[in-house]
Amino acid sequence: MACFSPLLYAAAAFRVPHAAVAAAIARAPPAQLLSPALVDERLAAVLLAGGSGSRMKADRPKQFLELLGKPVLQWDLELLLSMERLERIVLVIADEYRDLPFLQPFLSDPRLALALPGAERQNSVENGLAAVGDACTLVAIHDAARPLVTIDAIERCFADAAQHGAAVLAVPCKPTIKESADGEFVSRTLDRSKLWDVQTPQILRPQMLRDGFANANANQLAVTDDVSVVELMGEPVKLTVGEYTNLKLTTPEDMIIAETILRDRGETH
Repeated sequence: MACFSPLLYAAAAFRVPHAAVAAAIARAPPAQLLSPALVDERLAAVLLAGGSGSRMKADRPKQFLELLGKPVLQWDLELLLSMERLERIVLVIADEYRDLPFLQPFLSDPRLALALPGAERQNSVENGLAAVGDACTLVAIHDAARPLVTIDAIERCFADAAQHGAAVLAVPCKPTIKESADGEFVSRTLDRSKLWDVQTPQILRPQMLRDGFANANANQLAVTDDVSVVELMGEPVKLTVGEYTNLKLTTPEDMIIAETILRDRGETH
């Protein structure tokens, strides 16, 4: 009898669409990048690859670990550069990694620009945004640690952002979430039906993002993601139904699950 494997069980869970996601996707209109809502938009992306990834317990930052024979960051770049509508892609990466051999072919693409990471995520996003240029009308902020995002999900998020000004990929929360004030005892159980697990990309109007950062800095407000700065200004953020397979690579177990997902998709090189 085969032994039970928690990792294989977890990987299998990603293959089965959650009922809430399936229903939400069925309700959502298909993405049409050439629809009237997007024809006049100029699209860009900021790819954040400056994190250290200490929880991965590896000898290098997680974006440079191999995933089915290719660095994680290579998966990201291949996906984004395959999207012809992206006029500018800013890679936020430290100087010491810019000479890595696998990056060199990508650097010859005129759409790709480089920016330095900052002390915090917000600073890295600001640096990347500065390199996007004034012509951009929508910018997607994406974590390099999420190489499994699909073009379909990105396109649907762009379509929502074009209509609402800001949109974020998210999926309905699966587990029951408990709140604790002291880290020892449960304070209350949150209503799972109202909770969403937020992913990237998060797509916004560039000026809206700049205004949000200015407001957060002026008022010393703590922000945990990009659309938070928009929320703090009282602006709406559209939830674009994402996919559970768009997991963030954080621990060694995530790499194994990611490989299983890629193999299921037939992406083995």
